[in-house]
Amino acid sequence: MTARLVCADLERSGEEVARRALKLAGGLARLGVADGDVIAVMLRNGPAFVDAILSCQTAGCFYCPVNWHFKAAEVGFLLQDSGARVLLVEADLLEDIRGVIPDGMIVLINDGEDDCGNQHAYEPWLAEQGPYSGEPRTPRAHMAYTSGTTGRPKGVKRFAPAPEQREAMAAAMRELSREAWGIEPGVRTLVSAPLYHSAPSSFAQQSILQAELMVLMPRFDAEQTLALIEHYRIDTVFLVPIMYVRLLRLPDEIKDRYDLSSVRFVASTGAPCAPEVKQAMLDWWGPVIHETYASSETGMITIQDPASARRKPGSVGRPIGDTRIRIVDEQGQDCAVGVPGIVYVRQPAVPDFTYLNNEQARLNAGLDGLVTVGDIGYLDEDGYLYICDRKSDMVISGGVNIYPAEIEHVLITLPGVIDCAVVGLPDSEYGESLLAVVAAAPDALTAEQVQQYVRERLAGYKVPRRVELIESLPRDDNGKVAKRLLRERFAPQ
Repeated sequence: MTARLVCADLERSGEEVARRALKLAGGLARLGVADGDVIAVMLRNGPAFVDAILSCQTAGCFYCPVNWHFKAAEVGFLLQDSGARVLLVEADLLEDIRGVIPDGMIVLINDGEDDCGNQHAYEPWLAEQGPYSGEPRTPRAHMAYTSGTTGRPKGVKRFAPAPEQREAMAAAMRELSREAWGIEPGVRTLVSAPLYHSAPSSFAQQSILQAELMVLMPRFDAEQTLALIEHYRIDTVFLVPIMYVRLLRLPDEIKDRYDLSSVRFVASTGAPCAPEVKQAMLDWWGPVIHETYASSETGMITIQDPASARRKPGSVGRPIGDTRIRIVDEQGQDCAVGVPGIVYVRQPAVPDFTYLNNEQARLNAGLDGLVTVGDIGYLDEDGYLYICDRKSDMVISGGVNIYPAEIEHVLITLPGVIDCAVVGLPDSEYGESLLAVVAAAPDALTAEQVQQYVRERLAGYKVPRRVELIESLPRDDNGKVAKRLLRERFAPQ
């Protein structure tokens, strides 16, 4: 089954969605994209993104989503590091990144009009392609980029299962998607989060493959979400916690205007959800809110259903299926129940991975066949997982992963900055917001200058919402900035 697609004013049958994906797969093969290669996708939510996602099932290539908010330097790094053969990009985004596109890279321009050299207007080019007709290739998915203490993103590249394992792995993934996301054959899904993020991208992929209908929102709008649910009788929805907040802020007369009785499953992942926010959604939408703990590296690990959300506030749930979880201390010894430690996991329903061009980082993340992304947490007596710190320093703001080291590396180049640290502080709307603490020469800088410097070099969501200028930063015995003390000192009162 291929889902019927609705996006804004466009509607395509499942047959048309499948036909376009086969033509794109055929075109990519003729461009020299081989089994296991990478294509880069710098698109807003729209039909072309769906083409890319589904075509990789046939073309056997990974699609590497590129956040369209990125600055040119950030885009350039991903294009180079991923080794992408082709870039599919919005026409209005192309001009700002022309200078960082690798020599020889083929560029397909969505909403483009003219061809020039290696650059082709996407729709006319696609119309000329025949469907893929080569040997069967290994179905692939997205290759997400995530980051660590270096501040440099790392590509998460999954190994291909052996041919004899493919059907069993696909069946396991379908079961995982059913349990964690509510996706099963014939559902009607709504996706409003940006597809350049791992979780909504994966949700969309399973929706395309299994749903009867997938409604893709070009961008999230709270009231429009309710209207689309009512109009299309949506039963399965993907949301992130910041969307809950904005839905809950709608006036009561708008909330009461729409019939949401078709909804049976709301999937949420990508950011911690405040217990009070989750309870408010449960009170409004009923027992349909589910939270998943996952990462680009590990896949889906736990699920918290509506019943356990009330019994275990603050937990991210229990392991899904055959998932293994270990909590260990710094010496690699298992922690007792209720004692926080490093979270190591293994989800056997997804293939193992490596970090592209950084095998050492992958080795460092492993322990006895399990892997960690650096999260700190604990298991309670009933096996429910609680996350104390997300990747230690990583900030999740509005469902977006932000890595402070990347921002710190920019800040330290600002004349006048002596020392700096970036941390996340609790935020009632975004979950967390960025705070930059800067040690600078007296009267050398203002908070506005610090923010502008970052804004000129990084995506807008990486600009600290708050800047504090101090004389010196606290450090521990090892010389590392004591970020915990900064969080405590500057926490909202």
